[in-house]
Amino acid sequence: MGASASRGQATRVPGPKLDPEEALDLSQLPPELLLVVLSHVPPRTLLTRCRRVCREWRALVDGQALWLLILARDHSAAGRALMSFVRNCLPPACDARPCPLGRFCVRRPLGRNLICNPCGQEGLRKWMVQHGGDGWVVEENRRTVPGAPSQTCFVTSFCWCRKKQVLDLEEEGLWPELLDSGRIEICVSDWWGARHDCGCKYRLLVQLLDTDQTVLDTFSAVPDPIEQWNNNICFQVTHVFSNIKTGVRFVSFEHWGQDTQFWAGHYGARVTNSSVIIRVSQS
Repeated sequence: MGASASRGQATRVPGPKLDPEEALDLSQLPPELLLVVLSHVPPRTLLTRCRRVCREWRALVDGQALWLLILARDHSAAGRALMSFVRNCLPPACDARPCPLGRFCVRRPLGRNLICNPCGQEGLRKWMVQHGGDGWVVEENRRTVPGAPSQTCFVTSFCWCRKKQVLDLEEEGLWPELLDSGRIEICVSDWWGARHDCGCKYRLLVQLLDTDQTVLDTFSAVPDPIEQWNNNICFQVTHVFSNIKTGVRFVSFEHWGQDTQFWAGHYGARVTNSSVIIRVSQS
């Protein structure tokens, strides 16, 4: 009866019990091979986890060779140009500080907008604000702003409303030798406009600061006010800081707005898609 019940079913014969596989001990690898292995680990993980494993790993993560190996994997024209640029801007090999390329690879500061929350998609987060009249609010754009990460804007009131961010360039992943290389440009941009039924005023002030917050360079824009009945017009203000002075470590980005009718509520300048972008000079 037992035979008929198992008819047609394959008999499973247990195989030999295998010993657990021994974990790979990376500490046994030669340093040059360990360097190659670590170069495949995400940069953030290298800094936050791998660096804490042991002194040997910490020395590799703090050194230049690992990060140069990571950067060298980008074989595009842009990648090769970046590699050549950063190699010429590194601190001396005898510098005891961790190699700045670690933060650079994590933060990727070149070519991205360093302004946080540029369109009000997160309310007033990251901005130092001074409310005038009925203060700042965030609304939907009345006209599409090209390239903006969100079609929202900050709106001002009947008295001057002021808003500011100060960017720490070293925190963003740059370092003194690179900033002082004479090979970078700082590109700033801001969009501002009005609602159709009310005119507005606008101001922009961008300053480059040194370690002590001393002003090294300034760009300011005070365009003519927008008149009432303007078809929801908007404008872009742009400027490029080139031939940057030695010592720049911070960028202060500040703008103001108000309406021209002195109406209660939020009829003033509408500002959005503010940006500060660091790029390598092509000259």
